[in-house]
Amino acid sequence: MMDLQRALLYSFFIISIISSYNCSQEDPLDHNHLKEQASGYDSQAYPSYVGDGEFEGLIKLQSDVLGLQTLSDGGSKSIPVKTIDLNDSGVRADGEEDDTELFETAWDEACSSPEGATIVVPQCNYRLKPIIFQGPCKSNIAFQVHGTIEASGNQSDYKKDGKHWIVFDRVENLVVDGGGVIDGNGKIWWENSCKVNKSLPCKEAPTAVTFCECKNLAVKNLKIQNAQQNHVTFKKSNHVQVSNLTVTSPEESPNTDGIHVTDTQNIQITDSVIGTGDDCISIVSGSKNVQATNITCGPGHGISIGSLGQHGSKDYVSGVTVNGAKFSGTTNGVRIKTWQGGSGKCKQHQVSEY
Repeated sequence: MMDLQRALLYSFFIISIISSYNCSQEDPLDHNHLKEQASGYDSQAYPSYVGDGEFEGLIKLQSDVLGLQTLSDGGSKSIPVKTIDLNDSGVRADGEEDDTELFETAWDEACSSPEGATIVVPQCNYRLKPIIFQGPCKSNIAFQVHGTIEASGNQSDYKKDGKHWIVFDRVENLVVDGGGVIDGNGKIWWENSCKVNKSLPCKEAPTAVTFCECKNLAVKNLKIQNAQQNHVTFKKSNHVQVSNLTVTSPEESPNTDGIHVTDTQNIQITDSVIGTGDDCISIVSGSKNVQATNITCGPGHGISIGSLGQHGSKDYVSGVTVNGAKFSGTTNGVRIKTWQGGSGKCKQHQVSEY
């Protein structure tokens, strides 16, 4: 027990100078499509909204987004009235057949609805190939997962994009919840990782769920498991609430970060249990005002800011608060990881109440 407490104390803020790393973990999604460099970050953009002597307080997001009420500057509110239940399609959902087209059709109907919509994924088993839920949409959307969504285990399905499975792209006023399961079916990817089999070449594996350029977003009450690589990534998003997630994969699964935050501002992650083969939460460049509260972490590598400075890049992270985290069976508590040769700023972070 004393050893664990000592490890947690020493790992509050560890700056790790990393000399080598086999596989990039950064999310490359952009809109030209999916060909951004591994760093995924424009080093000229971030200084425009973080000044040397300026720091905004941690965001306390309103609960309106949880009721699908628009948090726009105009203050308008809209409640979904259209329900799209996948049961109504008549498709037999047994988890064996490809259900991608069913989900694409439901999304297109919801996204084009001017009065808002709720997509209901019932308590059945669905199998999906890589899919993009594309925005912007005409109104608010609730995506309720009550059943199980499992990734296709056929690696040839990922030839077009080997870095993403489920993507929500440029969607505003979105709630994803329902108490169901999203399963990345990652075993085949782990077995073919160069970190598991040193004789194999290093290559990317898909992130299970990516939210890219989303605003006013709530992700809650879900179990996300067995990701091919990262479980959930928030990229270039703003005003995000994450709560009551259970994120798990085996301790030996490589590069399976639980929640990955990149170039995202004003995000709260609360009351979640995360145990994976890599970082429970990783926070990389361009991120600002990140609050993690009541997180149970382990197994895994702890909560990490970074890696920062890879390939000599200039990286910026500010305003990370970790409060009430519990670590069990992790290699670290909270740490900062940097590469030699990089530059930038990593400032105004708080860790309390372990």
